[in-house]
Amino acid sequence: MLDAREVFDGLTQHDQVSWTSMISGLSRNGDRKGALLMFKRMLVSSVKPNCQTFVGVMSGKTGPEEALVNATMLHAQIVKRGFESNSFLISTLVDVYSKCGRLGQAEVLFYDTEEKEEVLFNPMISGYCFNARYEKGLRLFAEMRERNLSPSYHAVTSALHACGSITLLQQGREIHALLIKLGSEFNIYVVSALVDMYSKCGSVEEARRAFDQTVEKNAVMWTSMILGYAQNGKGLNALELFKIWKKECDFRPDHVSFTAVLSACVHSGLVEKGLEYFGMFKNVYGIVPDQDHYACLVDLYARNGQLEKAKELMETMPQKPNHFMWSSFLSSCRDYGEIEIAKKTADKILLTETRDASSYIVLANLYASAGLWGEAAEVTRSMNEHKIKKNVSAGSWV
Repeated sequence: MLDAREVFDGLTQHDQVSWTSMISGLSRNGDRKGALLMFKRMLVSSVKPNCQTFVGVMSGKTGPEEALVNATMLHAQIVKRGFESNSFLISTLVDVYSKCGRLGQAEVLFYDTEEKEEVLFNPMISGYCFNARYEKGLRLFAEMRERNLSPSYHAVTSALHACGSITLLQQGREIHALLIKLGSEFNIYVVSALVDMYSKCGSVEEARRAFDQTVEKNAVMWTSMILGYAQNGKGLNALELFKIWKKECDFRPDHVSFTAVLSACVHSGLVEKGLEYFGMFKNVYGIVPDQDHYACLVDLYARNGQLEKAKELMETMPQKPNHFMWSSFLSSCRDYGEIEIAKKTADKILLTETRDASSYIVLANLYASAGLWGEAAEVTRSMNEHKIKKNVSAGSWV
């Protein structure tokens, strides 16, 4: 891109095409800052930006905070230049605002646009689901179909994710039927979303059927099906599928695959298998274990009563144990009545910087169940001192 910039700067005159090409090229090649600086140079020149220029400068990837600042500035320029009726520009802004957590601003843009096209519905549906507003996302998806508009793959996968997240199996099946009607049921990303949705809704058999009907499978799809089995208590099925995957010529496991296989071992109580796979991923495939992998191993030990080994692993692992590990470990101490082991780890929990209340609550309940009311009161006092509040219990959809 340096040569292209030198050529651009060497020109005596520029028009909208040259400015826009330069800005888009910088943005596409990851130089978002350079694209923005070039856009600002254009604003003070005699050549004014058009819609394609704005699309070019907004197409690059950046962090949420920087993206929000840039989007706000570009939004003001879009309004100033009179492009606020351009559906493609508005859809891009809706997408950026949604991903930055500014769902309200995205909604204002969407609902203030009178003529809503497919290009506008798709990012709004995805935005709702990205921000866990699943009901709104599914209602908008239904409205889009009532208008005979075709959803994008991204919107469909978002709707399937919503169905899985709030266990709407029947609605997920209806979306699956729509995909068959549209001839899109074999798209790799859509099938991965179908597998995930069916698994989360407890229908792992339907997940497997969707998986088997797809000829070309990528790592995401294999991992989704393995994780689906694990989450539904079918760890042996998950490990059997992993063996089949290993025979495939394109076997390329990653960190997520690593977690899925270990989760299957956890749910099936297969300690030796879990240790075997942990070593395999680490030594054979060169995947450096992260905190999630160590958490699975700690959980595997703890759930099977090997609390000393779980404790030793937390003390020697490269990363600092988080509150999920402590909470899981203490829950196992409670299940196995190991008060002394829990006592030994109490100080470490109370000294951690985590603001999550779960470890404290599990520890207090453990002491209380053993009749150690003084220790239970000490944990409660520590929570009050650090102003750690108990999370409000969630409501049941049932």
